[in-house]
Amino acid sequence: MALDTADATDQLLGEGDIPPVHEVNAAGASPFLLTADHYGRVLPRALGDLGVAENELTRHIAWDIGIAGVAERLAEMLDAHLIAQRYSRLVIDCNRPPGAVSSIPVLSEATAIPRNEGISAGERAARRREIFEPYHHRIDATIGRRLHDKRPTVLVSLHSFTSVYAGDERPWHIGALYNRDTVLPQLLIKHLRAESDLVVGDNEPYAVNDLTDYTIPVHGEARGLVNTGIEIRQDLIADQSGQQQWAERLARIFAEIELELRAERVA
Repeated sequence: MALDTADATDQLLGEGDIPPVHEVNAAGASPFLLTADHYGRVLPRALGDLGVAENELTRHIAWDIGIAGVAERLAEMLDAHLIAQRYSRLVIDCNRPPGAVSSIPVLSEATAIPRNEGISAGERAARRREIFEPYHHRIDATIGRRLHDKRPTVLVSLHSFTSVYAGDERPWHIGALYNRDTVLPQLLIKHLRAESDLVVGDNEPYAVNDLTDYTIPVHGEARGLVNTGIEIRQDLIADQSGQQQWAERLARIFAEIELELRAERVA
């Protein structure tokens, strides 16, 4: 009986909670596989509001503002498969190694997350088991199937960033992020810098590494895929018009890059 009680206590998602994984265009023919680790800001019913004010839960600390609209449109324009994660990064950050301090943050920027303080090992495991793992298992299975079918697969991890963080203004409109593999990021930077109206970050405002990132190191680098991270400044994609414009721009650029990658493979 005690075991049943422990199991019930450790269960996170229940009736009324949505599945963590959201997919668009799973049968898409494009070589590009799109992911969005911080697509949504849903909170499990069992966690309430995490002890955080509602106005904080709509800020960048809870999700990547605007990236959902860009990702959905881009998937449609490229005929690409999008795999996205619906729950707030404040519950568990799906682009952090589970052992990282920032995986389940107790402080995000300057905002305390009281419900994350002193949580049990069981609750920590439940968040990983019910949100983090289903999302990453789906990405892993998709890549495995594509590689088995000998389908060209290029991983693009989509994110957005706040224009001001801890009081510092960020001048970039968009950044290409990478770690070991620079092939796609450098192609992307070249094309973006050819657009006369953009300030483009080269591993800015963030750089990918094994300690602070998960999707690119695990699904991109470890699987030998050409890959890049993308960060778009949130004020540029906060509304539908901005999301449409950026999706169109990226779709055009990725179509050009696809031709270049094909030519390299033929050569």
